[in-house]
Amino acid sequence: MASAEELKRAAGEAALDHVTDGMCLGIGTGSTAEAFIRVLADKVQAGLNVIGVATSERTEKLCRELSIPMATLETLPQLDLTIDGADELDGALRLIKGGGGALLREKIVAAASKRMLVIADESKTVETLGAFPLPIEINGFGMVATYLAIQEAADGLGLSGELTLRRTGEDPFITDSGHLILDASFGRIPDPEALSRALHDVPGVVEHGLFLGLAKEALVAGADTVRHLTV
Repeated sequence: MASAEELKRAAGEAALDHVTDGMCLGIGTGSTAEAFIRVLADKVQAGLNVIGVATSERTEKLCRELSIPMATLETLPQLDLTIDGADELDGALRLIKGGGGALLREKIVAAASKRMLVIADESKTVETLGAFPLPIEINGFGMVATYLAIQEAADGLGLSGELTLRRTGEDPFITDSGHLILDASFGRIPDPEALSRALHDVPGVVEHGLFLGLAKEALVAGADTVRHLTV
């Protein structure tokens, strides 16, 4: 049986088949994305010419350590392809992302790309999103009011569950963009699109981890093969 790390590397290696010379590449955040970064670095050292835009400071640091040429989204505002992981994906390639806290930048980079390719191991596939807590990035100002408004919006959709302020030790977790994250344990989310609209209607919500309509392809690594999923 392949280990989780072996599956992540298999997905990362399969993603290299979608990277061509001269690409402007959005590079994701998280353990599966890091597996891709390491195999990408080997290709770059062998002569592959790409320029990357990172979705987090952590990714930026790793890419530069591995000598992958990097730019910012300000200098490269239109990208050919973003390769990123997911905390959950369903059969329509709707995603929950943000377990690593980079959801805002991940979504901006994905939206600036012609294509988004998801890489994951088979444990991340679900019939219905929601087993993984949904990260919701919020402004620090008015945090309690925002919390209550999110709770009310969820109640209106028949969703319940705990909203937990993400912490690093005793201190609140702060995203790269200076915001807070609430992790919403809603359980099954039967209508992700309705929840997305309801959350965006809350003024204190900066962004949420539902990635809807962004990914058209996914590479899912299992014990025997890497499946290429499309919608």
